[in-house]
Amino acid sequence: MNRGKLISEDICDISQLMDFGWLTNTRDLRKVTDQFPMRITPYYLGLIDKTDENDPIARMCIPSVDELRISGSFDTSGEKKNTMQKGLQHKYRQTALILSTNVCAMYCRHCFRKRMVGLTEDELSSQLDKAVDYVRSHEEITNILISGGDSLMMPDRIIERYLYEFSKLDNLDLIRFGSRVPVVFPQRIDGNLISIFRKYRSHKQIYLITQFNHPREFTEQSIAAIKAFLDIGIQVRNQTVLLRGVNDNPEVLSDLLRNLTKTGIVPYYIFQCRPVTGVRERFQVPILEGVRLTDAAKSKQNGMGKSVRYVMSHTKGKIEILGSQDDDTTLFKFHQSHGSKDTARVFTAKLTKNSTWLDENLNAI
Repeated sequence: MNRGKLISEDICDISQLMDFGWLTNTRDLRKVTDQFPMRITPYYLGLIDKTDENDPIARMCIPSVDELRISGSFDTSGEKKNTMQKGLQHKYRQTALILSTNVCAMYCRHCFRKRMVGLTEDELSSQLDKAVDYVRSHEEITNILISGGDSLMMPDRIIERYLYEFSKLDNLDLIRFGSRVPVVFPQRIDGNLISIFRKYRSHKQIYLITQFNHPREFTEQSIAAIKAFLDIGIQVRNQTVLLRGVNDNPEVLSDLLRNLTKTGIVPYYIFQCRPVTGVRERFQVPILEGVRLTDAAKSKQNGMGKSVRYVMSHTKGKIEILGSQDDDTTLFKFHQSHGSKDTARVFTAKLTKNSTWLDENLNAI
């Protein structure tokens, strides 16, 4: 596969969307892409239903003037304060997160790292040796998540170097790669890449963490990309983001979960969309609505589909949203915590119908 040629065909300029027949006015959208770049693979653009002006696939990839609204924050889960060295975060005791690249095959409009993706390399891990030394010297770290950007957009030789270096560390039980490539750019998953993962699968347990958000993202090509990993013993888990206008419908969410388990992907999390600047106003769903949606969708699943958790990635930790109670409060539990005092702590908060997040004191906002 000529990866470079395929990438060069990506749609990165608003005027190209006019050629696609989607837009008639590009002036305001250029203001958006000046701040938050656009990149859409021809493959993913082809999934859009051009007869539907509210198409959910288009909503995830085509810019909107809503992204210029300034409410929210560019760091909603405390990434800056948990950065131990350039490109390496250590928020949870057992996990190190490495920002390997600022490039994605597609720049999702709901991205929670809009501050850096396609823009700056300032937060990236530029010296792999230093990251390896940090993980080796912190024996409490039992797994790493290689993220970005999109970790599978790195060249094969760099991916192999990550696998080679980290597979040697005895304190690591597993290595995770975070990627939406199988969903938006399945042509990237070729024989050479799979052979690299097959080689290191015998040295260390490897997981692929991907993000299917809508049933129509399951195509012959995306399923084949997932199967290529499953066939060599790479476990695949999915982290869906709950998105207004995309999957905020119990039937759509139910179909999504069923497609995941049917394909062999474990439904891992349904994430509450973060209140990110450029995202909050367009994509966030209120938590109480999210509870109803996820409960309704899970009620239609078998046991595997019911294993998914509805969570938010908060500055204090990963918080599971358990559900509403009779006294009009909502029950939460720390699934992972930044501080030991919150480990597995259960708490309640009183939400309004419009509450979409919790503040630092865990009150509804």
